[in-house]
Amino acid sequence: MRLPVAVEGWRFIVPAAAAACILGWIGWWWAAAPLALFALACLGFFRDPERTPPAVTGAVLAPADGRVMGVADVDDGWVGRATRVSIFLSPLDVHVNRSPVAGLVRDVQYAEGRFLAAYRDEASELNERCTVALEGDSARVGVRQIAGVLARRIVCRVRPGDKLQAGERYGLIRFGSRTDLIVPRGAVLRVRVGDRVRGGETIMGVLR
Repeated sequence: MRLPVAVEGWRFIVPAAAAACILGWIGWWWAAAPLALFALACLGFFRDPERTPPAVTGAVLAPADGRVMGVADVDDGWVGRATRVSIFLSPLDVHVNRSPVAGLVRDVQYAEGRFLAAYRDEASELNERCTVALEGDSARVGVRQIAGVLARRIVCRVRPGDKLQAGERYGLIRFGSRTDLIVPRGAVLRVRVGDRVRGGETIMGVLR
């Protein structure tokens, strides 16, 4: 049985939990308690629940859990005339990223940058980020992981040439962040600013 925790989380959870157990066993509860709380917090942060993608033709799924913080028309180097939907992830959200569509990974671009607050519009171009270019059956789609004030580590598990299924896990961002979904401008959006979305399940829009 697969444990519902992202593999990247165990390096934080196991040492803290082990240390808490040892300190508690020798009676140092004052030192064990903070470590136990840290381990529990990490267990919650790195949780990785199963998701069931909806079977809707042309659907573009949410690449992350969180709240839609912005929708803007942009000119994207991969997608072209596009609409960018930005999702803000609080530290309490699931931080595993999922592919919005089934497709071939054509490119993965990592860019160093700043650590501005993820809700600022300019964070999409100025912050540390990793952009995955996907070629789906009917359209090109992009998804961008963006670091924020607390997020200092972007994990992207795919490389050019990999194939992803809609809703498949492909990475995560540690400790608060933002994920941008970039779709062709003709896509029919089904979300708006303020909506809560679930990665791999919520339909963000439908490709035409």
